[in-house]
Amino acid sequence: MKRFWESVDLAPQPGGFGVMLDGKPLRIPGGGPLVMASPRLAEAVAAEWATAGGGAKGGTMSMAELPLTRLAGTAQERIATDPAPMVEGLAKYAETDLLCYRAADERLAALQAAEWQPLLDWAALQHDAPLRVTTGIMPVPQDPVALAALRRVVAALGPMQLVALGVLVPAFGSLVLALAVVQHRLSAAEAHRLAILDETFQERFWGLDAEAAERRQRIREDVAVIARLLELAA
Repeated sequence: MKRFWESVDLAPQPGGFGVMLDGKPLRIPGGGPLVMASPRLAEAVAAEWATAGGGAKGGTMSMAELPLTRLAGTAQERIATDPAPMVEGLAKYAETDLLCYRAADERLAALQAAEWQPLLDWAALQHDAPLRVTTGIMPVPQDPVALAALRRVVAALGPMQLVALGVLVPAFGSLVLALAVVQHRLSAAEAHRLAILDETFQERFWGLDAEAAERRQRIREDVAVIARLLELAA
């Protein structure tokens, strides 16, 4: 698409700050103005629009240049208005959380126990949500009380945290890892490292898989955007 504006400014809006394009408010698809409570996030979103399309009217741009805008818009329009579907979808990941599934290979299982178990212990102590661990890939039934506890944790989060979980949870395959990021138990980069523990272990013996490495890099970039969103929205 072509850049159709010249100037980008910030302006106070009810509930926070909005971005003005040539004096007109930037709007979300539903028609309302995009409003961010955090001035730092609003400034970062404005910077995306200021540099999009090469920074000049008429330049060619893509939505890939506006990652924070897309996330802030999703939080406002899709999550803040009705968080229940997002909460339910995210909480369901606890039923098959990555951290609960250990390898049959004793070397990898020992590494998983050393690296992953502290996060499960944290979930048990911090949120009263002990999850069961198994060997192999067959689903292990989790205690409904623990699952309900994790659902309450997710339900208590704000729209920006939920939109962050919406990226992190499927990227990691783990609700526990994603919660550890939004609750400042882990950095996003460290959580990603833990999520790919199996892959990097196997590469020690079988070598680098170029396709898997490319996929990991894409996820790494998405995770970095979420880390920035959480920092700016705080």
